[in-house]
Amino acid sequence: MSKRFYITTAIDYVNGDPHLGHAYEKIVADTIARSHRAWGEPAFLLTGLDEHGQKVQQAAAADGKPAQDYCDGLAERWQAFVAALDISNNDFVRTTQPRHQQVVQALLAQLHAQGEFYKGEYVGYYSPKQESFLTERDRNPDGSFDPLYGEVIELREENYYFKLRHHQQWLIEHLEAHPEFVVPLYRRNEVLGFLRNHELEDLCISRPRSRLAWGIPLPFDDDYVTYVWFDALVNYLSVPIARDEEAGLWPADIHVIGKDILKFHAVYWPIMLRAAGRPLPRQVLVHGWWQKDGQKMSKSTGNVVDPMQVIGDWGVDAFRYYVLRELAIGPDGNWTQEGFEARYTAELANGLGNLVNRSLSMLSRYRGGILPARHDELQADAQRAHDAILQQLHAHELQAALISIWAYITRANQYVDQTQPFKLAKDPAQAQRLDEVLYNLVESCRIIACWLAPMLPGTSRRILEQLNFSAPEAGLSQLGWGGLPCGHVIGTPAPLFPRRDRPPKAAGP
Repeated sequence: MSKRFYITTAIDYVNGDPHLGHAYEKIVADTIARSHRAWGEPAFLLTGLDEHGQKVQQAAAADGKPAQDYCDGLAERWQAFVAALDISNNDFVRTTQPRHQQVVQALLAQLHAQGEFYKGEYVGYYSPKQESFLTERDRNPDGSFDPLYGEVIELREENYYFKLRHHQQWLIEHLEAHPEFVVPLYRRNEVLGFLRNHELEDLCISRPRSRLAWGIPLPFDDDYVTYVWFDALVNYLSVPIARDEEAGLWPADIHVIGKDILKFHAVYWPIMLRAAGRPLPRQVLVHGWWQKDGQKMSKSTGNVVDPMQVIGDWGVDAFRYYVLRELAIGPDGNWTQEGFEARYTAELANGLGNLVNRSLSMLSRYRGGILPARHDELQADAQRAHDAILQQLHAHELQAALISIWAYITRANQYVDQTQPFKLAKDPAQAQRLDEVLYNLVESCRIIACWLAPMLPGTSRRILEQLNFSAPEAGLSQLGWGGLPCGHVIGTPAPLFPRRDRPPKAAGP
């Protein structure tokens, strides 16, 4: 079985509402997966849900439901969220699925048999909110704990621990030898700095059933369930194994994650895999966080962006465009409704939408929708843009690729202003020149639609439908000028991004 490009998002904790960060991560991963498919490389995209842990157990009890029923209801909402974002995922994992549980227990049994675990007593601090043990290093200078940990309690209990210290040096060496393993580079340096300056503490991989029953039982001690993070990380491997496609998928090519879970993916996960004798993922791609109006998003203060509301008001591709265009992968971003509306109007409606609508409308008006003979006036500009876009997509520079596409859209709109086909149409002596201009414009629309397919798939489809053109699914690398033949008959032009004199209300509560 040949290896497919395999990309994952982090799996979302089911006990919460989908937010802008979740949406952004899925759109980034989806765009990368679609890009690989577009240049002919089969790609597999995995997303899903993390459904175990104390918070789910408590919320289900408060709701008067069995934990599984509670998760089933929430999973429907999360899967609808993924569909609304137009994500082309090949599978959707849930950590409560038997196929996942079996792989987790097999991995636990293997590591236990190898002597990687030991049982010991923990005495110290614990954050129920984050389901994690804390040390003195987690304290602020004034001795307090960060509010993100919620109420911190003192705890004494026996648990199973994963021996991490003897794995530390090879992990440092792996990061040094493979600078592409964690990107952006400053995130890799962050991990290296942590590993060089701190001795790894052994990882607690269990919770007593007496305190937490909602989890995967340890196969070697039924009095304990698996720590939710050990359980969750294994999803990336459990799906390929459960589908009997391990050889065709593993190792993962990219894990797309947020910066807050870097240590789990760049320290714990590679150690788990190496201890089990399995190849490591090739890259952990780390994105930043979103703010709104320059402030941290907070549900309690109402400072949030509701992706579903934005999509309902403006369309999914307007939402996808803004988050990809506004933020390069790595740094933090800032959502403003004014910025969103400005990009919608200037770049989507007046830029792309105007170009496609007037190009196709002029062909319909002046030539009955029938394409004249090929002409190559914009070919060189399109080829330069194409080369840049392909290079940027290969490097997963999605923002840069959109900038390159819009530079060509601007060039094509300027071409309309320079050639003035509406004036050429009034002069029978300029009929050939009008044919030349119309071909360049309509062919430009086709090429732009193909470029946009990974990022704005719905818009790409609508442009191609209006062109009455079926693009090959994997044709981005072979995409060349002249794909529309003389005599081709286009469909009916229709606005892609209607202008809004009175835009919908802001994306918030």
